[in-house]
Amino acid sequence: MTLEQKILNAETRIFKAVFPNTTNHYDTLFGGMAMQLMDEVAFITATRFCRQKVVTVNSERINFDKPIPSGTIVELVGQVSHVGNKSMKVNVTIYIEKMYHEGREKAIVGEFTFVALDENKQSVKINL
Repeated sequence: MTLEQKILNAETRIFKAVFPNTTNHYDTLFGGMAMQLMDEVAFITATRFCRQKVVTVNSERINFDKPIPSGTIVELVGQVSHVGNKSMKVNVTIYIEKMYHEGREKAIVGEFTFVALDENKQSVKINL
């Protein structure tokens, strides 16, 4: 399998409904909750790519472009964007869909860096 095929096969999509228990006093998704969901999708994407134990070592520039209101559906999309020797980067985008209307909007974008670990929790080469 080529690197491009592995990257395509690792793409991860998760859908969630935004309920009031995950929102702030503005009735929009808590930023911390959005970051948690993004890290989870990034972790799954990285794991699916290399099939190794991985951990998040960095999150870079998370852009909160649009608030995510309660009562919407979000789609989180994780894609491997860079593969190094011992680390990889995963981009995660959150899209908003209104429950009873067509269409979607990009709301949040972020990038997460992962390293693969061995049984002694030491970084190891990423399996290609």
